[in-house]
Amino acid sequence: MLDIELIRRNPELVRKKLASRDVRLQELVDVVLELDAHRRSLLRELEGLRAERNAKSKEIGLLKKKGEDTTALEEEVRSIKENIESYEKKVSLVEAQLKDAMLSIPNLPHDSVPLGEDETKNVEVRRWGRPREFTFEPRPHWDIGERLGIFDFERASKLSGSRFVVLKDWGAKLERALINFMLDLHSRKGYREVLPPHLVRPEILVGTGQLPKFEEELYRCERDDLYLIPTAEVPLTNLFRDEVLSEDDLPLYMVSYTPCYRREAGSYGRDVRGIIRQHQFNKVELVKIVKPENSYEELEKLTSDAEDVLRLLGLPYRVVLLCTGDMGFSSAKTYDIEVWLPSQQTYREISSCSNCEDFQARRMNTRYRDAEGRLRFVHTLNGSGLAVGRTLAAILENYQQEDGSIIVPEVLRDYLKVDRITPL
Repeated sequence: MLDIELIRRNPELVRKKLASRDVRLQELVDVVLELDAHRRSLLRELEGLRAERNAKSKEIGLLKKKGEDTTALEEEVRSIKENIESYEKKVSLVEAQLKDAMLSIPNLPHDSVPLGEDETKNVEVRRWGRPREFTFEPRPHWDIGERLGIFDFERASKLSGSRFVVLKDWGAKLERALINFMLDLHSRKGYREVLPPHLVRPEILVGTGQLPKFEEELYRCERDDLYLIPTAEVPLTNLFRDEVLSEDDLPLYMVSYTPCYRREAGSYGRDVRGIIRQHQFNKVELVKIVKPENSYEELEKLTSDAEDVLRLLGLPYRVVLLCTGDMGFSSAKTYDIEVWLPSQQTYREISSCSNCEDFQARRMNTRYRDAEGRLRFVHTLNGSGLAVGRTLAAILENYQQEDGSIIVPEVLRDYLKVDRITPL
């Protein structure tokens, strides 16, 4: 959530920043300003009525002490009380409308974010590794997985429908090895491992920005009014909801493995084969809660920590700085890490690393007390470290051999106790 004071003080700046995401968004500034002005006008009227009621009530008390008749004044007070109740309802209604409007406004892009309407304006920052030159036609990961007998899409569809997979034998073991490898790596870097609930209340998703805007992307358990998490970012960041942290508590680094659940409502026809875009997938997530003055330095470190997974696995990748029109709702700046997939001859996203500044903290009311005793909102950051299924797909494609076997990356051999996976 943006700071209402910023919108009041500098609406043109907010309009300009929002327009760089989508020109239609700047209209929300006018809606907020109108509702805010109406709310403050109502509050002035309400305070006036309360003051009048208090003054007349005091006058009634004095007159009664003198034994004088207060019937007329008491009737006036009853009438004022009814007006107060009416204004309180009006204020509550306008405040709810204002809150809804504020919650619908995305974060403002950082000045270093390139301008652009879509992914074509994203800027490549760096590359690592050289894509392998094959002496045979590289197969896509779903073909490799089925030939190895480690993917079963048909039985997964029988269980759950499309966009699910059953991992078997070395597929399940490789997925588990990747999870443990990522958790161990990030734990050594100082991230505290957390295993949160996979079901959360609606207000938790409001806190990180998935609600109310992205309701259609979420799986909801209506009877209990709980949602399956789309990413561990949601529970991890909200752990400190409505809390005041000490400056000495910061920075907080957390890492978590969880399954993630997404409807993929807007992606019909995209990546229908394979495990790139699933309704349920495993992910290791990195979350940081830091002081504002350090957050952009922390973003660079977080991105590097996610890159380390790919470097150690020997998977070629590139880092892309997203433009204003391609960033997520809560982000002020985002780097996408994209891994090389030989079958597609292109890089595909495997991690997004974002600085949300104080946007989520305002929605969650997460603050800290600085050395001068002032209450300040923290800055929150998150990034995949990494999406496990996509990492598995990248390993299958980049390490495939002509005979159908897969060379196991060296850093995973202690976990799997083999150096090659062969067809069963």
